[in-house]
Amino acid sequence: MKPTTSRIKKSYSISRQAEQFVRQVRKARRIRSDSEALDQLLREAIAAHARGSIDAAYKAYYDAASEAELAEESVWAAFAESEFTELSR
Repeated sequence: MKPTTSRIKKSYSISRQAEQFVRQVRKARRIRSDSEALDQLLREAIAAHARGSIDAAYKAYYDAASEAELAEESVWAAFAESEFTELSR
């Protein structure tokens, strides 16, 4: 992952276990500093949270969709798949 370009200096207290984990990640990934390793871990957590939100939105959509809407989407999906298959020949 690409490091963020703008940074702010903050001071936090973390558990010994968290500190050891950050150091392990820094060493395993050959990252220059604990701060950079922690920043990378936080960016990964943010991305995972965003993916979870998107997954939840999809689930909510499909849970609320009627059988007719799901059948129509199935027809469109089959059509799109046939078009894609035709283009790839």
